[in-house]
Amino acid sequence: MEPPPLLKPAVSRRRWWIHLLLLTAYLLLVGALGLLRQHSRHPALSHSTGGLLWVCGREAVIFGLVFGLAWLASRATREDLLLRWRGGVLPVVLGAGYSVALRLALAFMMFLAAVVLLCTHVLTLDSLGHFVQANRPDVENLVDVAALRQNPAYYWLSLTVVSFVVAGLREELWRSAFLAGMRALWPQRFGSRAGRIGAVFIAALIFGSAHVGMGALAAVNAGLLGMGLGCLMVWHRSIWPAVIAHGMFDATTFALLPLAMQHLQSN
Repeated sequence: MEPPPLLKPAVSRRRWWIHLLLLTAYLLLVGALGLLRQHSRHPALSHSTGGLLWVCGREAVIFGLVFGLAWLASRATREDLLLRWRGGVLPVVLGAGYSVALRLALAFMMFLAAVVLLCTHVLTLDSLGHFVQANRPDVENLVDVAALRQNPAYYWLSLTVVSFVVAGLREELWRSAFLAGMRALWPQRFGSRAGRIGAVFIAALIFGSAHVGMGALAAVNAGLLGMGLGCLMVWHRSIWPAVIAHGMFDATTFALLPLAMQHLQSN
């Protein structure tokens, strides 16, 4: 006679509340610090290779502590956090394709928003350029563009460690843990696939608000990107296509940033 299957012990709602509040407070604090340093002359990712490594290590440790405390409270499983790697090399292939699709989708949404503003006469063709220039993402607050152009080590660390670890892995782990907390606390509302998309929307709002320090357009873009990445998680039941897509999205952004800024400055 086979022994009865082991049941997963129930975790109290209080512990899941601790899990969710820790994760939410972490990202809101990141956003608040971004606002405080909005007019700083020093980019968040530093000017030098050594400074960049220090920032990456510090961010990894801080997030690791918050994530670890949240996990100790909830004891979320690998399935809760969508950590299962599915399909061999497929997540890498999908992630590469999704990174291109997300960039095209964001560009189309920005184009559509511009058309609506022009058609409703909120902006004219002349004022549209000034509006975009005034509200463009404050990339100088994040990264040293001159160092990207002149320092190969800084450039490649930005394309690898910053893009795939500090951004891709850290932020998608945050998103998967946040979604797990929403499902655990309100299973009737966020347990279905449609409900999970609703939780993704809430996470995207918080994620976008954490980028307000870089400007209004940056916050909107971050929220839309977060929505897309969260939907990928729900669809694939795994964080890894989203991690790869996020990392490649940021890596191509860093790679193109020196050219983009040179073009803006020449105009």
